[in-house]
Amino acid sequence: MTSVIAPGRRGVFVGWVLAVYALARVVTTTILLLVMSRQVPSGMTGGDDVPVTYFPFTALWDGQWYQTIALHGYPSQLPVGETGAVSQNPWAFYPLFPMLARAGMSVTGLDFPTVGSTIALLCGAGAAVLMGLLLRDRLGEPAAYVVVALWASFPASVTLQLAYTESLAMLLLVAYLYAVARERWLVATAVALLVGLSRPIAVPLGIVTLVVVALRWRARRERPIPPSTYAAMLAALVGCGVAGLLWPAVAWWRTGVSSAYTDTMASWRGSGTVEPFTPWVGMSEYVFGPTWGPVLLVVVPLGLVAMVAGPWARGLGADLRAWSLAYPAYLAAVLDPFTSIFRYLVPLFPLLGVVVGAGWADRRGNGWPRLLVRAVPLLVLFVVGQYWWIDELWRFVPPSDYPP
Repeated sequence: MTSVIAPGRRGVFVGWVLAVYALARVVTTTILLLVMSRQVPSGMTGGDDVPVTYFPFTALWDGQWYQTIALHGYPSQLPVGETGAVSQNPWAFYPLFPMLARAGMSVTGLDFPTVGSTIALLCGAGAAVLMGLLLRDRLGEPAAYVVVALWASFPASVTLQLAYTESLAMLLLVAYLYAVARERWLVATAVALLVGLSRPIAVPLGIVTLVVVALRWRARRERPIPPSTYAAMLAALVGCGVAGLLWPAVAWWRTGVSSAYTDTMASWRGSGTVEPFTPWVGMSEYVFGPTWGPVLLVVVPLGLVAMVAGPWARGLGADLRAWSLAYPAYLAAVLDPFTSIFRYLVPLFPLLGVVVGAGWADRRGNGWPRLLVRAVPLLVLFVVGQYWWIDELWRFVPPSDYPP
């Protein structure tokens, strides 16, 4: 799929997308400052006797780990606790974001919270632009603006300006989808390798690539595939596979322990082991009870499939529909669900187009009046959800608290 946006019009469109993203960040910054006034000083915020200021407030929780990596790198030996199990350590966190922060710190002389949150803010802006361009040809210009606005205002979208990897991962994710949509296979391969150093999402991206390659192969009679394109498509598939194994392989190489990455990830799990799918059963029963928990574990996946497979999502295209199913399936397999689930939903931006009724292939109802009627209540709900997310999950209540 090639872009049909005239160069001049593209610049106007990009400018408005950036304006939408900037307005969303102004709203989020206001909420962060309001909640920050209630943050109790602690070691996590810079010291018990140090007043809490904005940039240190954006580098709590995992931001502390990224700061450690930016300053000191990764350990060559895995720390082990009293029980003999591997303790929590930096190998759980991918290196691209903290290494970018280290470079920014070296160039500017600024501290990690300032550089880290700024990198996140800029990456989020880049992700918003590519997202808008990706959706404009499929859903129309008004719907593209609306989806970007909702994504940038989602409750956990606060992470787009925190010293977290969500923004960087989103930039690379949308860049990959954008490259694949335009059959820029070698560009996609290079982006996939960067994904392998930023976030563990290469496996679902590989599934998306497989779907796109299969559809391209089916259309080979109408659009013949030259040998170079076959090779490039294969490179993209291999790139996703390499990306999925890259960071665990680096951890193995540096520590000499083949299971260094999985052992480290297990240290964050309540059971102390990485178990596919099963943690969702216990968590669903814990949150919703033994009756409704298992029911929701069936109803929610079926509802998601219905959202993505129905004609109301056809306008998204096969690649975005595949992502909207492959990524949740991947989360179900590898995630130990807890309070972090909200920020793991940030990459599911295509579903916002379906929710506001913009996914029909013929773009029915994608004019401004109908879109705003559907989107404005959701936007208000999302902004309220941001306050809840920051106050309940991000704000640290000593001596211990649930992580966001």
